[in-house]
Amino acid sequence: MPTTVPLSVLDLSPIPSGRPASAALHETVALARAAESFGYQRYWLAEHHNIGSVASSAPMVMIATVAAATRTIRVGSGGIMLPNHAPLAVAESFRVLEGLHPGRIDLGLGRAPGTDQLTAYALRRGRVESEEFPQQLSELLAYVDGFPDDHPFAPLRAIPDDVPLPPLWILGSSLYGGHAAAAFGTGFAFAGHFGSADPAEAVAGYRERFEPSTRLAEPRAILGVAAIAAETEERAEALARANDLSMVRLMQNRPGPLPTPEEAAAHDWSEQELQLAAQRRRFMSVGTPGQVRDDLERRRTYADADELVITTQIHDAAERALSYELIAKAYSA
Repeated sequence: MPTTVPLSVLDLSPIPSGRPASAALHETVALARAAESFGYQRYWLAEHHNIGSVASSAPMVMIATVAAATRTIRVGSGGIMLPNHAPLAVAESFRVLEGLHPGRIDLGLGRAPGTDQLTAYALRRGRVESEEFPQQLSELLAYVDGFPDDHPFAPLRAIPDDVPLPPLWILGSSLYGGHAAAAFGTGFAFAGHFGSADPAEAVAGYRERFEPSTRLAEPRAILGVAAIAAETEERAEALARANDLSMVRLMQNRPGPLPTPEEAAAHDWSEQELQLAAQRRRFMSVGTPGQVRDDLERRRTYADADELVITTQIHDAAERALSYELIAKAYSA
């Protein structure tokens, strides 16, 4: 059932309290199948490490698994944190994915570590800093497009070399990501669910600076949003309160499994926690399907985004799938 605005899913594979972390991986596959049936355009998997609330530590593995379990929905990374990886390995992996699932893979790239500094060091061994992102991306592209003849890596190619690199998206939560996407002529996805910059300013800067490339002729912007929809306002608020508690614990450097609404209702909230929850809630659209649709459209219109990619953190897998279904139906109405 197509929607009037392209809608997509950003899945962090949240770990539900009271269940093993691996359960989140199986719930991701089931949700991807459901999202495909609801008419969502893309299913993006995030990269996070050493965070007790999310299981999305190996997005390339999950992309392959989700793509094999679905038929039509595009599947990609939201995103691969490029400084954590060798550019050649990323180019090879995504050409393999594109070869296996032609026309269905997206390559979203970010420059943040997706974790704490100690874990980032363990991943990178201090070799690469986020500031080197443009050089890393240029290297990644050269494994596909070719290096100058005098470059030491000129003999190297990302194999299989008979398939294209999937469409590129640069992710960002600040103005930098939009500027980089414009310079490289790629799509831009702004993290409106937590970004520090004004989304309208970030997208406008991207559109104004965009340089057409062989990969993308015109700018294309996706806005990341957080949303929880339920059939009643009361239930939506209860589900959102559990997400509030999870986010507060993350902000306090105490990440843990996603609590149930009952756990959040029983929690003894301190004044500081209430303030932190209020700060994070401004990034989220919560309510009935119509209320959520209207608020998402307000956010999308303000940012001048072409698409929305929605992240939803709900303890119960069935209620999480229902939230996505209700939003899709609200947009289709």
